[in-house]
Amino acid sequence: MAYFCNMLHVSDTIVAIATAPGPGAIGIIRLAGADAISIVNSIFKGKDLTKQATHTLHFGRIMDGTTVIDEVVVALYKGPRSYTGDDIAEICCHGSTYIMQQIMGLCAAKGAVMARPGEFTMRAFLNGKLDLAQAEAVADLIASDSAGAHRAAMHNLRGGFSHDLAAMREQLIKFSALIELELDFSQEDVEFADRTQFYALINNITTATQTLLNSFSLGNAIKNGVSVAIAGKPNAGKSTLLNALLNEERAIVSDIAGTTRDTIEETLNINGILFRLIDTAGIREHTTDIIEKQGIARSRDAMNKADVVIYLFDVAQYITSDFEQTDLLKQIEEFRKSETKFLLVGNKTDEAGHEAATAALRHLGQPVLLISARDKNNIQQLKDELYNMVAGGFVQQEGTIVTNARHFAALQHVLQALQDIKNGMDNNLPGDLLSPDIRRCLHFLGEITGVVTTEDKLDYIFSKFCIGK
Repeated sequence: MAYFCNMLHVSDTIVAIATAPGPGAIGIIRLAGADAISIVNSIFKGKDLTKQATHTLHFGRIMDGTTVIDEVVVALYKGPRSYTGDDIAEICCHGSTYIMQQIMGLCAAKGAVMARPGEFTMRAFLNGKLDLAQAEAVADLIASDSAGAHRAAMHNLRGGFSHDLAAMREQLIKFSALIELELDFSQEDVEFADRTQFYALINNITTATQTLLNSFSLGNAIKNGVSVAIAGKPNAGKSTLLNALLNEERAIVSDIAGTTRDTIEETLNINGILFRLIDTAGIREHTTDIIEKQGIARSRDAMNKADVVIYLFDVAQYITSDFEQTDLLKQIEEFRKSETKFLLVGNKTDEAGHEAATAALRHLGQPVLLISARDKNNIQQLKDELYNMVAGGFVQQEGTIVTNARHFAALQHVLQALQDIKNGMDNNLPGDLLSPDIRRCLHFLGEITGVVTTEDKLDYIFSKFCIGK
């Protein structure tokens, strides 16, 4: 690939600290480029690194003139058998910030240029070691903080997503070439591309594209976590529920209504997906307490922004109060009108009795999960319900799950182009009028993997990477 970006001068030898900022047991300084090995060799006392084989380790000292900076191990990876495709030298030193900065300064004095965010992975892309979807999966893998995010990133890094897209492109290119060939023989009125087979192909690719698009809501949850607002009236047991879900005393619990004045946020990992639990202040219509009013406003804001709302109510109060029943029905209707994804959870079955609560709630026309947050009854069932609302069993599958908003946008364009091709065929349009839509579809498929791209887009994508990767 012959792409050149403003952020990169691919002839430079670049250097960066590849380990996390701050002191540690080990620090790694990575150099990549034509002079990477010779630069390190010029400050290294030990074997002549320029004469050593690729994929070898060498012990020695980093020297600043006659001063020993550190004892290190240098790893050599000669291109094209390296991560970037260039020569790479990695200096493994002690993780002192001072030591690493000293070594960085020596490398810079010998001609190395400080790497920018994502510059090593950019070079891997430019040198054909990774396609663009795989390169983005590198950043996703580094950022993964759950089993689901890790699994999705590894699938894409291994080329699973790219393979799916390449298969689509290859089949489309084949038919596109045949249709373009028909244009050269337009006078003879010949047909090289079997329209029946092409129509079936468009249907198959449309189905595959729609499946990928449908997976994005799950992919977004896997990558960014799921925000869950625990909402309800004062003293419904929201803080007790948060503590039960976390299995620790995170929130202050009291019989006094209005104890929680502000939102409390914690994370919970359920089957590899992170759920961000938000314990909100109790919601009631009439209060003269200014602080409580602010807490209620924040609660409503959290509910509006949440991916899922757990609406908790006291089943004992519900059974004995017509007012509580009216309020609950009103809240359910509000959720339905706003298309809010919610779980209705009846708490305090230890007081009301499970059978009595079940009988009283049958008329709601809405599933209700009955729990006792205090006794931790049915808490695991609540976790299972949360997980199934977001993922079901799909997250355990090995198929591609779209986690990247850029990929999602490109696939939307692909789907539209496919629909335009299909409409054209339904209307018996000739090949010269079908070709632009086919090319548009190929363009957006290629955008995802980087077969088609622009300098500005590459700069933007790789600028979000960490330095040293």
